[in-house]
Amino acid sequence: MTAAAECFSEPTPALNAAQDVLRRLTRDVANFPVPGVLFKDIVPVLGDADGLGAVVAALAELALAGNVTKVAGIEARGFLLAAPVAVAAGVGVVPIRKAGKLPGQTHRVDYALEYGTATLEIQGDAVSSGDRILVIDDVLATGGTARAARDLLSAAGAAVTGLAVLLELEALGGRAQLGSLPVCPLLVV
Repeated sequence: MTAAAECFSEPTPALNAAQDVLRRLTRDVANFPVPGVLFKDIVPVLGDADGLGAVVAALAELALAGNVTKVAGIEARGFLLAAPVAVAAGVGVVPIRKAGKLPGQTHRVDYALEYGTATLEIQGDAVSSGDRILVIDDVLATGGTARAARDLLSAAGAAVTGLAVLLELEALGGRAQLGSLPVCPLLVV
């Protein structure tokens, strides 16, 4: 499988280019951050101008097709992707941050991790009722952070149109955490 059917009705040149880049430049790092984990490192993709351009173009296609008003990037690598996608799609960007990183009033959601809890926040005026938002991140693994981001944006009044990621780690089952939300990976591994 290379991309979610609900996102790309057929492969496009931008999707094909992004998949080629991801296959070529994503690096596997064994036993990181803990023993037994095979980490998918996208830093080589980000460090290659053509590679970064290819993934941004494919993600921007998704934003344009979804008629979104904003894209949201999940801290931290989601920020690196969401900002250029927003520019390419002609929309604004909403940073989804860890707790305590944003000034002023915030919307927040607490969520469970394997060994504890975490909190995500957006600024209180970052979204408006009627905003259509595509959430962007680097990898969909177990789905907890993506679910929390969706819940946070929805509670703030936005309509979340989908989750777009560079890579979906299919064996970890994160898609199941998101219910009917369309999940749009550029590449499933």
